[in-house]
Amino acid sequence: MGILERARVGRLLVAALIAVGLAAAGLSLWWHASHRDTAGAARPVPGEGDRVVVEVLNTTKSVGLARAATRALRDAGIDVVYYGSDTGAVLDSTQVMVRRGTPDGAARVVAALGVGSVRQVPDPGRLVDVTVRIGRDLAAHIAARHS
Repeated sequence: MGILERARVGRLLVAALIAVGLAAAGLSLWWHASHRDTAGAARPVPGEGDRVVVEVLNTTKSVGLARAATRALRDAGIDVVYYGSDTGAVLDSTQVMVRRGTPDGAARVVAALGVGSVRQVPDPGRLVDVTVRIGRDLAAHIAARHS
């Protein structure tokens, strides 16, 4: 193959690559334009409207209590984003701490659990509206409800 033939093959290869790239770009634009309406509205920001974002921490030795509280809260339409154990002192009574926003969300949490006292303990770094620190009273309340 001579120098001229190699140059022509090189130009054809470059032209083919450009054509493939333009076709891919056109396909991508078409895909995004045709599926834009099905993407849905923007998702709500935590803490906006009536949405309450909660973390649940179990201070007791009762296994599964945080999970049970999470289920009760989710059944009430409350968004629990984390549940687990609290390494602090064991509490006798459940604390419902307002981290950001108004106490309205904390009141919904207390109503859903059936126990708890609301306290204002702002901590916007936690990225939740309410922190629930489960005490022994919730274990007794759940046991009484199931007996």
